[in-house]
Amino acid sequence: MSDALLLLTLATENAELRAQLAEVQEQCVELAVDAGELHAEVERLQWRLGVAERDRDRWQARAAPC
Repeated sequence: MSDALLLLTLATENAELRAQLAEVQEQCVELAVDAGELHAEVERLQWRLGVAERDRDRWQARAAPC
């Protein structure tokens, strides 16, 4: 294989790998955004669960025989 052909082959492969890397980096950013949104939703749900548990405990305390 001539030097020029080898250089062209390597340059082409390099360009393809850079394109793949850019795509994967974009996917990583999208995943990070999704993970942040899911984390926020989990925190909201945990807060709501805490409220519901406290409400339940108050109702149980009121319903308990004295």
